[in-house]
Amino acid sequence: MIMNTNFKLNLYILITILFLGLVTSCKEEKSNRDQALHTETIIETSEHHLPLQPAFEQSSDFKNYWYAGEAEISSYKLEQARYGEMRDGSSILVFVTEDFLPKKQVKADYYSKTNTPILKLNATKNFNTGIYPYSIMQSTFYPVSNTKHAIKVSCSVQEWCGHVYSQLNNKNQFEITSHSYFENEADLSFKLEKSILENELWTQLRLEPKSLPIGDLQIIPSMEFIRLKHLKLKAYKAVAELKNGVYIITYPELDRTLAINFNTKFPYDILGWEDTYKDGYGAKAKTLTTIATKLKTIKSPYWSKNSNKDEILRKELLLQ
Repeated sequence: MIMNTNFKLNLYILITILFLGLVTSCKEEKSNRDQALHTETIIETSEHHLPLQPAFEQSSDFKNYWYAGEAEISSYKLEQARYGEMRDGSSILVFVTEDFLPKKQVKADYYSKTNTPILKLNATKNFNTGIYPYSIMQSTFYPVSNTKHAIKVSCSVQEWCGHVYSQLNNKNQFEITSHSYFENEADLSFKLEKSILENELWTQLRLEPKSLPIGDLQIIPSMEFIRLKHLKLKAYKAVAELKNGVYIITYPELDRTLAINFNTKFPYDILGWEDTYKDGYGAKAKTLTTIATKLKTIKSPYWSKNSNKDEILRKELLLQ
């Protein structure tokens, strides 16, 4: 009788230990990851409209820089063309690696080998036009494999007249959704044949500048440019060239030239850019050049720097 009681007691203790171990294990598996922490190269086949090339080979320098649990944040002095005049402002480029769900096309909460490692760029601009401010943000999610187009691109523009939002999802075709307070651009949903995205070229440059496309191309301009100029979202004829530390895209039909200046040595940080096009309406229309000049770059797990004492990091970025 005593042996039977002891056996039941021991069995109960064993079951309890196993249960607690399982709970603890589940909690560990569900720990959130703010960015991709694994470093294996995921092999992906090239999309049919891209030049065949091997998957990007991640060097030890790349892994140490991009998988260190930090984002790269760069601040820029901005001279923005808008309504035929130049406006002073600021721009921020935030690059960070993340695990991405290829089907849902959102950031993964948990690590899995089926996730797609991506290099994300959040690019922001802030400037005033007279009495009212502009706030612009573009997000690009680009596979680290460097063999496919961006999985997703989005853009939002806010100012006192209203706000607009556009999103591109890379599926069998590019699937576009767009919302605006302008009548002719209200609520749209359509598909496009895949083509090079200007938005993705900024992230591709950070992986390997030599992989950037050059020559006569078809490129979909940045979502920001499309919205500010009220143009049709589609691919336009373009000519791209890669010189020593500058990548230049010319759109003859749009009378526009974009030049991205970058460091020719790893990590190929972006030093600034110049975007020249005709801006303004009527008598105020003239060819102007938006210029961004780099101020400062820091590495930081910014998502955890959200207390008042962390505002000092804004001073470090020369934002105050």
